Amino acid sequence: MLPEAVARVLPAGPLAEPLGAFVAAFLVANFVLATTAVAGPWAKRKIAADFWGKIGPNRIGPYGILIVVADAVRLLSKENIIPEGVDRPAFDLAPLVMASTALLGFAVIPMGTLFGVRIQLADPEAGLVFVFAVASIASVGILMAGYASNNKYSLLGGLRAVALTIAYEIPLVVTAASVVLFAGTLQLGGIVDAQTQPLLSVAGVTIPAWYAFVNPFAFAIMLVANLAEVGRNPFDLAEAPQEIVAGIMTEYSSVYFTLIYLSEFVHIFLGGAVITTLFLGGPAGPILPGFVWFVVKIWAVFLFTQWMRATIPRVRVDQLLGIGWKGLLVLSFVNLVVTAVLVGLIAA
Repeated sequence: MLPEAVARVLPAGPLAEPLGAFVAAFLVANFVLATTAVAGPWAKRKIAADFWGKIGPNRIGPYGILIVVADAVRLLSKENIIPEGVDRPAFDLAPLVMASTALLGFAVIPMGTLFGVRIQLADPEAGLVFVFAVASIASVGILMAGYASNNKYSLLGGLRAVALTIAYEIPLVVTAASVVLFAGTLQLGGIVDAQTQPLLSVAGVTIPAWYAFVNPFAFAIMLVANLAEVGRNPFDLAEAPQEIVAGIMTEYSSVYFTLIYLSEFVHIFLGGAVITTLFLGGPAGPILPGFVWFVVKIWAVFLFTQWMRATIPRVRVDQLLGIGWKGLLVLSFVNLVVTAVLVGLIAA
């Protein structure tokens, strides 16, 4: 894995292993941050412009790509204004909690190989549990931001985000459990390996046993639940600019606003990485290196979220909770039971 590969390059000694792990984590974190930096200021606007018949960023750099640098300078050079009456410790910690928890999830994601090196920091036996556990901590940061801002719109945004997370994280986890039944392991590397077998061959073309093909019903549930988890249309009520200004981000500025905005896109790509690992064979693909396929797949999931953002209208709060509790929750348990029966019959 990547930490061991980095440690072999460093001078031998007692610090080689921990230093290798630190450098590997630094490289993975920078890859994720660079990806989200391109996705947030530039790709999001370009994709929306294409859907809405507009132009999008086109003034700074080729195809407007240097808007990433311009936005970074603009946001980070602004004064960090702290409103009166805020709960200062929680107000300061909330952006860090939201950003760091999303990054932690990438520690166990298998990203394929590049130049013979396996791009993964760790592959624990309960890797899937770890991803969901650290990703769910972000809702604590969201609630902290909403409560600490001393603003009714921020508080409403925080409460909406927590209600949304509770309603849709359960179907997300239950659907992931159906994949675990097929793979027989919680280890993300093992789940990817279980999808390497051929499913069937049609006209000389071999279709891999990706769980998106094996169980497309579960794949659809995961896509919809992930939209809610990352706060994209039609489930973006935590921000809802027409209703509550900007939700939890209303009172934040400068570096703090940047961290919250960045964490939103890190979570989108973490959701894409989880969907890629569970349903799209992870980094598997022909000809190109596995790492390249991994990047292509997470960007495909990102494109799907932006497609929904640009085309699907927002639902009301009561509709949002109804879809989660009365719809996806029931469907996810039906999927789990049917999957368990099928796995039992196949094993018998």
